[in-house]
Amino acid sequence: MPGEFDKIMQNMKQPEIKTFGELKKAGYNSKAVKEEIRNNLIRFIQKKQSPFNTILGFENTVIPDVERALLSRHNILFLGLRGQAKTRMAREMINLLDEWIPVVAGSEINDDPFEPISLYARTVLEASGDNTPITWMHRSDRYGEKLATPDVSVADLIGDIDPIKAANMRLSFADEQALHYGIIPRSHRGIFVINELPDLQARIQVSLFNILQEGDIQIRGFKLRLPLDILFIFTANPEDYTNRGSIVTPLKDRIESQIITHYPKTIEISKAITAQEADILPEQLQKVEVSDLCILLIEQVAIEARKSEFVDQKSGVSARLTISAYENLVSTAELRTLHSNNKHTWVRISDFIGIVPSITGKIELVYEGEQEGPLNVAHRLLGLAIRALFLQYFPDPQSFKKGRDIQKAKAKPNPYQPVIDWFGKNNDVLLFQDDSDEDFLAGLYKVGGLYAAVKQFYPDAEEARTGLLMEFLLHGLAEFSLISKKGLEKGGFAFRDMLGSMLNLNISEDDED
Repeated sequence: MPGEFDKIMQNMKQPEIKTFGELKKAGYNSKAVKEEIRNNLIRFIQKKQSPFNTILGFENTVIPDVERALLSRHNILFLGLRGQAKTRMAREMINLLDEWIPVVAGSEINDDPFEPISLYARTVLEASGDNTPITWMHRSDRYGEKLATPDVSVADLIGDIDPIKAANMRLSFADEQALHYGIIPRSHRGIFVINELPDLQARIQVSLFNILQEGDIQIRGFKLRLPLDILFIFTANPEDYTNRGSIVTPLKDRIESQIITHYPKTIEISKAITAQEADILPEQLQKVEVSDLCILLIEQVAIEARKSEFVDQKSGVSARLTISAYENLVSTAELRTLHSNNKHTWVRISDFIGIVPSITGKIELVYEGEQEGPLNVAHRLLGLAIRALFLQYFPDPQSFKKGRDIQKAKAKPNPYQPVIDWFGKNNDVLLFQDDSDEDFLAGLYKVGGLYAAVKQFYPDAEEARTGLLMEFLLHGLAEFSLISKKGLEKGGFAFRDMLGSMLNLNISEDDED
């Protein structure tokens, strides 16, 4: 009865049909998985919806390529650097599968009762006919994934002869019943993903030829016609083609669509991805206030890393850097509240020392970077990020140069000069990371001209934001070499006159005056 099964499937619960006969009466139409995905994608597009709900920044680039490939019923290779959401794209395709599909009960490879391919399913259907029991498989169980590593074998992917099974059942090794199916046959009627395809040994890649093209498999010389119904998704990093392996040409030729991924093209998209993916607990958000300036600074670190001469650009800088950095930044501020028994604080620029492990663990260095050292590179990237972002919040200090005529000087006075002059009088300020918000602000307020410089550009900023901008201004002036900045062993920074720093004047961390 056409249409009745569609009504049944509108209910999100598992269908109650139990036998093959009931399934036929309900009007179920069997579809190939690529056809199923194509039909569901068309419905999404017609409704102006996207199945890729958590993918940001690919709306006008990668996603249209994926949609074309799926409409063409192609297998897909995602090619891109680390952290470019290749696996996430594959996992999101689960949304394009039907909610439930019927499976011959007891089948190891999810046999379609209308088109059984295993000996077991064919035997059961021949013996029981319409009384063949049916189970239902949810789309979340129709996704298989394997990370390609050098130790992956044909048996893992395709299958192997099971000698114990053959002995117990007194079967010949040539008997199909003696086979133990690998992960690919067990993904029949679903989506199967192989991540980092170049890492798969060439001889293992060769074993995929017939599966992709002819639909048969060979196990230890035993040829078995097994027309598997699978959408194959592969991912690869261009770096792997030279460093660890390659995709053999005949296999690449059998993958119909190769889609290039990329990093976020704007800092706003990158911010949205970080906010979406970062695992910040509600209790942390109650304790710690994170300003937009700090969030932008995290993203700017990644931008600087992606163009740094010390970082291997072929390897890429994963989006996981900003995600991990954001989590560490919040935890750094939270740690201060735990030490001081305060209930609330705001993220400071000095807290960015806590994201260094997120930087060093997410970048691959070239030879020059290794010589510099990962810690020095991380601090350099932080400094470059502060310098770049400073120009978005304050005027360029380099635009106020000495030697200009008096008229120009009057028309454009240097807003930073009172601050620089204060340090020039042999004054210094120590800003400890564990200081309470009140003590930290007090240290900033004692810097002559600092408050006035910030209020000149942000007259309506509330106290916490004003304090953050004051600290940011100090870090910015240090990055432009107008004052000196030095890290403190207790955590935090000492700011002083640049000339005094070059003369190696001693500052005692215990002397907070």
